[in-house]
Amino acid sequence: MISEAELIVDRRRLRRRLTLWRVAAIALAVAVVLALLWTPANLGGFENHIARVRIDGLITGDRDTLKLLGEVSGSERVQAVIVRIDSPGGTTSGSEAIYEALRDIAKTKPVVAVMDTVAASGGYITAIAADHIVARGNTITGSIGVIFSFPEFSRLLDTLGIRMEEIKSGDLKAEPSPYKPVTEKARAAAMLLVDDAFNWFVGLVAERRKLPLARVRVLSDGRVYTGRQALEVGLVDALGGEEVAVAWLEKERGIAADSEIIDWTVSDGLGVRGLGFALGSGLLQSLGLDNLDEAGQRVKLDGLLVLWHARW
Repeated sequence: MISEAELIVDRRRLRRRLTLWRVAAIALAVAVVLALLWTPANLGGFENHIARVRIDGLITGDRDTLKLLGEVSGSERVQAVIVRIDSPGGTTSGSEAIYEALRDIAKTKPVVAVMDTVAASGGYITAIAADHIVARGNTITGSIGVIFSFPEFSRLLDTLGIRMEEIKSGDLKAEPSPYKPVTEKARAAAMLLVDDAFNWFVGLVAERRKLPLARVRVLSDGRVYTGRQALEVGLVDALGGEEVAVAWLEKERGIAADSEIIDWTVSDGLGVRGLGFALGSGLLQSLGLDNLDEAGQRVKLDGLLVLWHARW
């Protein structure tokens, strides 16, 4: 028989164990929350450093990237910014938003762009927001131009015996239309959009690169350049990699060359795109088919584009 005293001791021992488990569970929960909240902005609060921000893939001016750039701009611990660019461009308005966010940073901190494999079209707009541009000799850049593309499958509909009827307020509403051949009036209206955005792009290059406008118009026929060619015509400042960017920061802006470089990154796709999309992207990458994921994103783009199409 177990005595009453022994039962009391067992109960007390059990309570102590339960208390320990509860404390451990609470500590684990706190650790998980802190890990989730542990962003580059928090990390940057402990020491002065150079922030590295990556602009990769299609540029859309997404909210998370703009928020990140705002945090970089507001951090007193960020002494300078290196923007690593590997992008064929994206939407014109999205590229404009990234450009403006980087110029806002440049009001208080030096910004250097380092081009990787591709920094063309909207990627180049991102680069000229920097105070200094470094490219690899074989970086693909340039592609100064604007495109407005749309499908037109009226012949396919005719073959299938399908006709689309439209009732609209004006003859240019929803034009150009994929359901019928584009009219000259619709083409002319679309060309006005392209010309306006193109003139903005050209003017931006002339201003930021300190080149005559007439010279930039010659360079802006849509072609791409290697880094070496871009240096020769004045579209970039130097050839090399991140070490060249750091050397410029030290020489021209007084930033210590041995300053720590910390990556500032947006949150992963789990919170933004949804778990299914994130896992799908990961699966494509594991199979070496990540270009299919990028192509799917490209299909979703709409409006005026500053995009080099060679990837697709």
